[in-house]
Amino acid sequence: MPKLSRTHYLRGMFRKVLIANRGEIALRIIRACRDLGIKTVAVYSEADRDSLHRRFADEDVCIGPAHSSRSYLDPKRIIAAAEVTNAEAIHPGYGFLAENADFADICASCEMKFIGPAADVIRKMGDKSAAKKLMKEAGVPVVPGSDGTVGSIEEAAEIAGKIGYPVIIKASAGGGGRGMRVARGDEDLQTAYRTARMEAEAAFKNSEVYVEKYVSNPRHIEIQILADEHGNVIHLGERDCTVQRRHQKLIEEAPSPVLTPEVRKQIGESAVRGAEVAGYQNAGTIEFLYDVDGSFYFMEMNTRIQVEHPVTEQVTDIDLVREQLRIAAGMQLEMTQSDVTIRGHSMECRINAENPDAGFRPSPGQITSLHVPGGLGIRVDTHAYAKYVIPAFYDSMIAKLITHGKTRAEAMKRMQRALEEFVVEGVDTTIPFHKRVFSDPVFQSAKYDTSYVEKFLAGESAAKLEVTKSES
Repeated sequence: MPKLSRTHYLRGMFRKVLIANRGEIALRIIRACRDLGIKTVAVYSEADRDSLHRRFADEDVCIGPAHSSRSYLDPKRIIAAAEVTNAEAIHPGYGFLAENADFADICASCEMKFIGPAADVIRKMGDKSAAKKLMKEAGVPVVPGSDGTVGSIEEAAEIAGKIGYPVIIKASAGGGGRGMRVARGDEDLQTAYRTARMEAEAAFKNSEVYVEKYVSNPRHIEIQILADEHGNVIHLGERDCTVQRRHQKLIEEAPSPVLTPEVRKQIGESAVRGAEVAGYQNAGTIEFLYDVDGSFYFMEMNTRIQVEHPVTEQVTDIDLVREQLRIAAGMQLEMTQSDVTIRGHSMECRINAENPDAGFRPSPGQITSLHVPGGLGIRVDTHAYAKYVIPAFYDSMIAKLITHGKTRAEAMKRMQRALEEFVVEGVDTTIPFHKRVFSDPVFQSAKYDTSYVEKFLAGESAAKLEVTKSES
């Protein structure tokens, strides 16, 4: 068999793409490739020998043992699999190597297209303090704080004195809520500073931190960006990801139920401006904090496809993974900003193999029975099936349940129906938690912030009381 040209993408669409991931996102990428007539290569660890992404790809390669450091996080094994199968491009999905600039560099040096932004952009936007500085230069609103990293507790105290307490100490190389500590006064600043640095070093091998004003009761709003290699940048509206536990998203929706048309326009234009200044290409997300007074502030940029991307697809009818592939192949966007129309409302629940009544403890094991919901306005992205064994080595998410309706109320009703129909036996799941949330008047009212889940778990009436007080 003749070796495929590594530069084929410059002349048109890829012939073969290797997917450097697992689970539902690997299946999602396989489907988009199939729609475009692209052959796929699945890589899998020994723990994923029975995974559906291996079954449905055109080719598959075992890349090592269960531990991700010796399989999905090993660039040499990924590249070797691409070489042996003559893959022209590598799609990293999310997690694992998706935001690893060194891996993007390795792909380029091996003449394989990394389906994502360039390595220098990943580095630039992955450094939270540098990204904040860049956004500030672009005229994107940022949270008041240090201009860069702070090197001492004295410097942190000086900045806190200027911007006022409370402040938050954040890891410069951070993400996922790690390396973040809130200080509400001088008395706990020193502990917060030291703890954040230790966590940052342990999690990211980088102890640098920066200081920001702590926005106490924000919503989490993110803007989906598409940018091609010809200078065209558009946004596809916002997602509201406010329902979180320990900075991990649990429920997402599009559009946000609280943004006014004026703010929606401003925040979308700000995100596009930020992506342009960063020289961004491919799909990406710019995340903002939205304050109760209507102000919004840049938080970070995710240089990859997001777990919650389906809600944007549902309200725009745009296949984001397909667009990723087209952009990486050197093609121009098929739409302009004026072509993007938001239709209806979409919501997503992350169905994890966790016990919500035991602190969301992971629940690996065999799924003895599975029934997924269906009907109008229901979408399920999953790699699970009856008799599938959920490994203990990876993320606990087993499905994404997505609904779409003409209104938020209709999308919620369909979610409640779908959650009742969703049957997973043999392991614990977060389905019961989602059922309770969607029955909660506070959630239904959309009058909540990022502290909602903590209040809800402390006692369902606690969150309701907050709304009652605010309305009285």
